[in-house]
Amino acid sequence: MADKVLAGGKLSVELLHKGYDGPAVSIPMLGLGVYQVPPRDASQATKLALETGYRHIDSAALYRNEQAVGRAVRESGIPREQIFVTTKVWNSDQGYQNTLRAFDRSLNELGLGYVDLYLVHSPMPAESRLDTWKAMEDILRSGKAKAIGVSNYGVHHLKELFANCKIRPSVNQIQLHPFGTHEQLVKFCEKEGIVLEAYSPLTQGRRLNDRTLVKIAKEYNKSPAQILIRWCLQKNFVVLPKSVTPQRILENSQVFDFNISDENMAKLDGLDEGWYCGWDPTLER
Repeated sequence: MADKVLAGGKLSVELLHKGYDGPAVSIPMLGLGVYQVPPRDASQATKLALETGYRHIDSAALYRNEQAVGRAVRESGIPREQIFVTTKVWNSDQGYQNTLRAFDRSLNELGLGYVDLYLVHSPMPAESRLDTWKAMEDILRSGKAKAIGVSNYGVHHLKELFANCKIRPSVNQIQLHPFGTHEQLVKFCEKEGIVLEAYSPLTQGRRLNDRTLVKIAKEYNKSPAQILIRWCLQKNFVVLPKSVTPQRILENSQVFDFNISDENMAKLDGLDEGWYCGWDPTLER
């Protein structure tokens, strides 16, 4: 079923870790986000997404739904190696030993034996993040995480990390959509071989009625949400739309059967106003 739903287009991208000669890891370009989704709903949404054809689920310790996600993955009947699972270490668990303990808790909650990607959830607190990354490197070497990366890191955070690490992150997960493109940060990550993951690509629903977006969506007979997801994919961003509604989970996956023209991509790029739904940790010290 996955091939039918996700037919056409680029379905995955390889993750690279400069400084680490481990096995290659590919991440599906489309994933399901479960931020602020209660455990029962997270379990149902994960099951629906996997049935629909998704093979990538993005959770975090902060979300308090790792156990539900892990159970849904185990009960799906899909071989474990075919599902890409991400979780993250939260700010209050940063530091070397704290991060190791937090990872073990997450692994226990998920009940999956390993995670495909482990992320530092944000660059705070500043005084702990370098020690946190040393733990991340050890977790990668252990094989219990197939890849490691960061989330909400700005250019200055990444430069600091590069100057103090042995293994570079493979991913930076940040908020990305046409209304807030993080152009300089995106260019920096692309230059350094770091894959960008887009969270809140649907603007948490706040900009779906934008006149330009709605007009473009009608041109392709697609929803505004599908246009936002497709915009991310054509930018080579891994994209993580969130939904617990069966119809929307399906709709959000139906984005591989069309291409947005260069002209319309430019119009979408023109919507950038540095807008961010919520707090922007990439600007923190």
